[in-house]
Amino acid sequence: MSFRVNTNLGALNALRNLNATSTEYSKSITRLSTGLRITTAADDPAGLIISENFRAQITGMQQAIQNSQDAINYAKTAEGALDEVSKLLNDMRKLAVASGNTGALDSTAIQANQNQITSILASIDRIASQTQFGNKKLLDGSAGIVSSVTDAADFAAINIGGTFGGYSVNTSGNVTVQITTAATRASITGSVDLSANGLSTVLGAGSFVVNGVQFNTDGTETLQGLLNRFNSASGTTGVVFGFDGTNVTMTQAKYGSNYKISFTDTAGILNAAGNATAAGVDAIASVTVTTANGATTATFTGGRNGDEGLRLTDTYGNAILLTEQGNATGAAAAVGRIEAGSASFQTGANAGQSVNLSLSNIMSSQLGTGIVPGLSLADVNITTAQGVSDGLKVIDEAIRQVTSLRGDIGNFQRNVLESNVRSLGVAQENLVATESTIRDLDVADEMTNFTKLQILSQAGLAILAQANNAPQAVLQLLR
Repeated sequence: MSFRVNTNLGALNALRNLNATSTEYSKSITRLSTGLRITTAADDPAGLIISENFRAQITGMQQAIQNSQDAINYAKTAEGALDEVSKLLNDMRKLAVASGNTGALDSTAIQANQNQITSILASIDRIASQTQFGNKKLLDGSAGIVSSVTDAADFAAINIGGTFGGYSVNTSGNVTVQITTAATRASITGSVDLSANGLSTVLGAGSFVVNGVQFNTDGTETLQGLLNRFNSASGTTGVVFGFDGTNVTMTQAKYGSNYKISFTDTAGILNAAGNATAAGVDAIASVTVTTANGATTATFTGGRNGDEGLRLTDTYGNAILLTEQGNATGAAAAVGRIEAGSASFQTGANAGQSVNLSLSNIMSSQLGTGIVPGLSLADVNITTAQGVSDGLKVIDEAIRQVTSLRGDIGNFQRNVLESNVRSLGVAQENLVATESTIRDLDVADEMTNFTKLQILSQAGLAILAQANNAPQAVLQLLR
């Protein structure tokens, strides 16, 4: 054993260990006071990186949930306005039905109904132009799709909504159509040769039934007279009769499979077979529109839901209405234009995690189109019998369009936004739990460590004091 005064190795060793204990003791106090296991990058560099990435995701999810809640309120605002429009349309339809009762209503009452319809149209336009979410207008077309015809000779109307082929329509572009099957009218040609006397032929006594309407001849009527009677009832039967010089011809006024001819000739005067039926063919077209998935093609078929064969629709309610001139097969051509606008909502924590909601223009001039050529809801006039008939068709189409839009909004709210809020809530909870495991402090474990360091610190101080006293033993040698 050696004795030195200038260098006290025992004290230096005790001091070094005491300093190390003091450093750890200070860190333990920091951890306990903050509740965090990682307070600086030096505590756990890898853990800090992972934890900060999780924190970024967690805060992003918190905001995405808030965004989804805002989007739900946005959708509710639009749907509430459309609910009021639906009520107005039902009132409008009631007035149109009432105006068809000309046997009980005079012209003054009918005009009063028309005046009320004019007021309803003004209310619909007001709702469309003034419904807002903050400063965002919802139903004037700025947040949705506006489709228009560029080939008016072949197409009477084009109505494309926010969904096409299962994808969102969020890009302006052309509507390209190729007619693959042309629509036809039902037709029947009688089998009895009447060329000898033509229209002057005196017909025998008999009975005819045309689409459920019965006609009788007494044996003195000419063919011309019978055809005149048939055609005077064509508004009811839907069948136009003619004579080709040899046989009687029957043609359905409307195109497609929903408009048939049923003809019964009990005496075989015009058609020897007695009974004959025929149906038309619905048009079929291939329609291409630019969607979120790029150029998307869908098949449109005429005659759906009782429509005429010239009105073609897809499974999403999009529709095109052909003119008779346009009812011909041919090459694909751009016949319409879409101007797309939509509301975009960031519903995820990362780039590209957004959804779009397209709200159609519900101005009266845009509703009810595509069912009666050239007419929209704004053109409804119930002061004439034809106006009532056309008006009911247009109003029914407007109701369908508004109802379809409400359904799209409800689907977006329930199956996209509300579902997203629930899934984000679960993901956020699990991310928070994982981040907590990495970064938060286990207080019980740290208190055990803190107690140990506290004891080591006190022991270190006591030993350092003893080590500092050790060199005094040299004094005994100097006496």
